[in-house]
Amino acid sequence: MTMNQPISQNFKSLSRIEIPGGGQVTVSGNYAYIGHIPNKNNLGTSILDISDPRKPKVVHQIFLDDPESHSHKAKVVGDLLFVNSERNMTPIGRRADELPGVKARLLKELGREASHAELALALNVREQDIPIVEAAQKKSYQNGGFKIYDISDKSNPRLITHQKTGGIGVHRFDVDEHYAYISTEMDGYLGNILVIYDISNPSKVVEVSRWWMPGQHIAAGETPHWSGRKHRLHHALRFGDELWAGLWHGGVGVIDVRNIAKPTTLGTYNYHPPFPEPSHTFMPLEDLIDGRRIAVAIDEEDHAHDAEELDRRKGRPHGCMWVFDVTDLNAIKPLSIYDVSELDSPWSRATPGRFGAHQFQEQRKGTMVFCTWFAGGLRAVDVANPLSPREAGFYIPLPAEGRAAPQTNDVFVDDKYFIYAIDRYAGLDILEFNA
Repeated sequence: MTMNQPISQNFKSLSRIEIPGGGQVTVSGNYAYIGHIPNKNNLGTSILDISDPRKPKVVHQIFLDDPESHSHKAKVVGDLLFVNSERNMTPIGRRADELPGVKARLLKELGREASHAELALALNVREQDIPIVEAAQKKSYQNGGFKIYDISDKSNPRLITHQKTGGIGVHRFDVDEHYAYISTEMDGYLGNILVIYDISNPSKVVEVSRWWMPGQHIAAGETPHWSGRKHRLHHALRFGDELWAGLWHGGVGVIDVRNIAKPTTLGTYNYHPPFPEPSHTFMPLEDLIDGRRIAVAIDEEDHAHDAEELDRRKGRPHGCMWVFDVTDLNAIKPLSIYDVSELDSPWSRATPGRFGAHQFQEQRKGTMVFCTWFAGGLRAVDVANPLSPREAGFYIPLPAEGRAAPQTNDVFVDDKYFIYAIDRYAGLDILEFNA
């Protein structure tokens, strides 16, 4: 298939800058901040001048001095830049974490120490990978957390704080003038939890409180009713005195933070099973619709597809966007789903790559929701009728050079209603929406 220009409806391209792929794009004033997906150059964050959105230009790039880590998320409050620090995934994944338990189980079953071949079979890795797993288990990751930079001079960011957390570190987060709402692994917990920090003095960050799902605090004797880390906090967004949280295979939840020192659960709703893709982001609309409080959630198409994976997934629903009635947080009700047909993108089955939902803008813009759909590009969805979401436009960029499909990953909508969409592989598109 040969395509020579993006496919769009009701979107106008203002510019595109070929920049390494990003996990998040944030705009503040005349600058855009991109947190980069792990890359061979250890590029962490790029700062772009977007005062003329038709001519974006790179002002500064922050490179990481730790090849084990990445900083693929970025948020800005005033003259402070917040980025995550999370361990890079490796071919052995979390096998080092699993190794002690597997060795203990096989010792009990076999009555002797397991061979490398037996460990490899139990861990689903190659026999030659076992020394790598053992070495990783002895050398734990120490740099997980988040960093705060002074960006009063955009061309020369200054590191203020590297706040350490636990496990493989911080994934996504929210932040305001007073607090950072961090999704991170912590010692004694299974999977990411919420840790709230007071950042009023950015050079001396102070932990305020924690929130987790019952079953995560294994050091306190809690027992999960799920396998692995399937139930965990993806991230939580603050609106008023509430945090709205995507809980991965735990569904969605709302957390009361009127008492910031003691966050409590206001309501949850889990649609796993039967829906297979995990809950990524949850957000209430600004205004009531017909007297009802409405929220939207989006799932993440969680796995890159190869030909074998596509064959296994035949008949399985893709990640999608949900609309909920959240008038009563003790009885959250699903109202509708918005999905994209594989027929709506020429790259829906290109491999390797993903086709399905990932993220929407975290800025509330009336009833319009801008969703990233990996190989489905960017979709504009109007939920003015919560029972029947209406697609109002789309923008599907060309694949990055050398890639089989576009992978539209994150989106930001600024106060001027310019839309910034970052590809997971490469390229930032700046768009206008004209519906």
